[in-house]
Amino acid sequence: MFDLVVRSRRVLTPEGERPAAVAVREGRIAALHPYEALLETAEDVDLRALLLLPGLVDTHVHVNEPGRAHWEGFASATRAAAAGGVTTIVDMPLNSVPPTVTCDALDAKLRAAEGRCHVDTAFWGGAVPGNVEHLRPLHERGVRGFKCFLSPSGVEEFPPLRPDEARRAMAEIAGFGGLLVVHAEDPALLAEPAGPTYREFLESRPGAAERSAVELVIRLAEETGARVHVLHVSSAACLGPLEEARARGVPVTAETCPHYLTLTAEEVPEGDTSFKCCPPIRDEANRDRLWDGLARGVLDCVVSDHSPSTADLKVPDFAAAWGGVASLQLGLSAVWTEASRRGYGPADVARWMSTRPAAIAGIPRKGAVEPGYDADLVAFDPDATALVDARALHHRNPVTPYHGRTLRGAVLTTWLRGRPVDGEPRGTFLLGEK
Repeated sequence: MFDLVVRSRRVLTPEGERPAAVAVREGRIAALHPYEALLETAEDVDLRALLLLPGLVDTHVHVNEPGRAHWEGFASATRAAAAGGVTTIVDMPLNSVPPTVTCDALDAKLRAAEGRCHVDTAFWGGAVPGNVEHLRPLHERGVRGFKCFLSPSGVEEFPPLRPDEARRAMAEIAGFGGLLVVHAEDPALLAEPAGPTYREFLESRPGAAERSAVELVIRLAEETGARVHVLHVSSAACLGPLEEARARGVPVTAETCPHYLTLTAEEVPEGDTSFKCCPPIRDEANRDRLWDGLARGVLDCVVSDHSPSTADLKVPDFAAAWGGVASLQLGLSAVWTEASRRGYGPADVARWMSTRPAAIAGIPRKGAVEPGYDADLVAFDPDATALVDARALHHRNPVTPYHGRTLRGAVLTTWLRGRPVDGEPRGTFLLGEK
């Protein structure tokens, strides 16, 4: 007797897309049966020709609660996640107040999130100047790794690490087998924008700043033996150093984001600072090279870097506006729109947005439709199209660069551990190996 059976002629399994009946018991996938199999179950759902995907794992989400819940909070962020097919998020240690840089701060985060999460939620800790002694205790409490900046973060309570401080943090993290995730821009190569336009903002944060910081991260990883993950790669100039480091056996992975794969600098409207993020959205030729790096595995995964704010902080001045793109609910459709146009298939998207993020963050039983895994499933219509209306999103603030765009692909149902996400918060905290 199963609790749920979900059938589809297009189930995306680790072996490929095939017809199957996914049988669920006690929140986990118990077995994969033939599509037509007669099974005893409390509920039987037939998706027919719709895709059944593994729930997405978004390892780069700024929830901002506690402290800045008016920007985003656990209830609104996780509702948006589920509506976009995301069944697991990993919360960044900033821009919450306090940032998650001590165990006491982690406790504050857990209290803020308790009973509010509609999807499963894990947490990054933070590596900042002076908190090296807090890294191992946070690791033992179950954070998935540690976020650091090499350039100013934009908030005073989360300062960047100098190279010597980064090396000390990496040596400590290597000692207990942890992971450092890095916002990699070299502050020596950044500048204040010369004016309010997007061109001036883009010139102030050149691709060379990313490449220089990535080269530093790789060098420190080689010296210390620490595992490192480069966040939100926007510049294709980083691909060469990353590929060469992999060839030498350096334990480095890297991600990019939907906005770098789907938007271009040429199309950013002047004054529309919903497009502003750091590092910035670059030109079309650069975008093409990012897709090539993703296809070749130089970039491992695609995650949102959902970094929202209130609308009043998005003033029509690229030098002064808050930097961050809100896209948590839209990532799957945005990436599928561009990926399908370029000839990639659902298996590619699931690998980039589910399987690989789960593996990098060390989250077991997530990221695949496979027996023994959590029954985190997404019914997806790859051919549906919809016009994005920011006001209809679950994000706390209706600000997104995708407003007014037509995207391909629609999430119809999201199941978390075998139950549809239906308004009642049933997400659990993923601390440690849970």
